[in-house]
Amino acid sequence: MRIALAADHAGFTLKAELAAWLREQGHQVSDLGTNSADSVDYPRFGATLARAIATDQADRGIAVCGSGVGISIAVNREPKCRCARVDDPLSAALAREHNDANVLALGARLIGADMAKACVAAFLGTDFAGGRHGRRVDQLSRQLQDSD
Repeated sequence: MRIALAADHAGFTLKAELAAWLREQGHQVSDLGTNSADSVDYPRFGATLARAIATDQADRGIAVCGSGVGISIAVNREPKCRCARVDDPLSAALAREHNDANVLALGARLIGADMAKACVAAFLGTDFAGGRHGRRVDQLSRQLQDSD
């Protein structure tokens, strides 16, 4: 799977660990930065990740900041992204199964690397259920179009 990762300074260490782990599993990984503890603005990296998803450069995305909240808001500004901020594997699986989430957001200051990997594994290993959930996801897209 083609997976794009992006993080701010608070999330860069976890992002790097996840990128290496995903490569070991055979995924094609695009690391969109940042790559140091130097302070950066999460909206920039969220937008970069969102563009990668919206332009089909990646199948899935993983966004990391201190809490996971700010970068998830930034990613969700892109209408083609459905970013879910999670703390546990069940939430990650349900985000895929029920909401067809294509980006996972994690809070590096809130969960450790092992839990983050469990969340990512659940996210990548779960298919979208469609059916009544598909109808609801379609409504999200229509709401965006109706507001234009």
